[in-house]
Amino acid sequence: MAAVLRSIPKSAASAAVAVTVAAVSRTAECSDDHVPSLDIGWSHHGPLAAFDAKAVRRGFQVYKEVCSSCHSVSRVNYRNLVEYGAWSEKEVKAMAEDVDVIDGPDASGEMFERPGKLSDPLPSPYPNDEAGRAANGGALPPDLSLMVKARHAGVDYIFNLLTGYVDPPEGKEVLEGLHYNPYFSGAAIAMPPPLMDGAVEYPDGTPATASQMAKDVAVFLAWAAEPEHDERKQAGMKWIFALGCAAVVTGFYKRFRWGPYKTRQITYLK
Repeated sequence: MAAVLRSIPKSAASAAVAVTVAAVSRTAECSDDHVPSLDIGWSHHGPLAAFDAKAVRRGFQVYKEVCSSCHSVSRVNYRNLVEYGAWSEKEVKAMAEDVDVIDGPDASGEMFERPGKLSDPLPSPYPNDEAGRAANGGALPPDLSLMVKARHAGVDYIFNLLTGYVDPPEGKEVLEGLHYNPYFSGAAIAMPPPLMDGAVEYPDGTPATASQMAKDVAVFLAWAAEPEHDERKQAGMKWIFALGCAAVVTGFYKRFRWGPYKTRQITYLK
């Protein structure tokens, strides 16, 4: 057996190992209780790619007009929208001031309402978790701030989930109050299909199809989970360039500094 294994070319052995690993991985996926999310191929994937600012802005509109009635993004503050640059400070201040925020206590120990400001987080649809559970049959809608990070397929999962509602297959029973979605764990989800064509009206004239809105809100949630994404990539490329230059300089320094010592000839005379 050992002789047979030694006779197999290394390239063929590597290919066999790769095929075996892929087959095991695919078998594991087939045994899951949901369909694996499809890789959409996003424009912000890649070492030099940034988020599409227009898509982030449209996605925030979809979140605000559709998703925010049930879900929060508590880790995103109004100032983050200004820092990203897709909105002007004037626009964001106007949005914040439209929201009444309970603050306090004041000098008399009483809580009070005030207009929102840039340092406030985006408002939650419920005053507390218990109110959220009471309004949704005991289930608390999850906060979406880190949802892209919390799911294995990330932004692909969000898009496939939002566009994956279909009729259950023959013989598949779905309990009352649940909806069939093969991309959700268990394929039965309490959230009804949230998107439909024309649910929002984009100011830039982009057709508001369900798939377009799903794409935009997925990009927004990807940005919400990592607002420093673009800056991190820029800083990373700067560091790679600087370290590359330092490596070249170090190599030349070593060559010219230590070259004479490595090539010298020492002769010992009696």
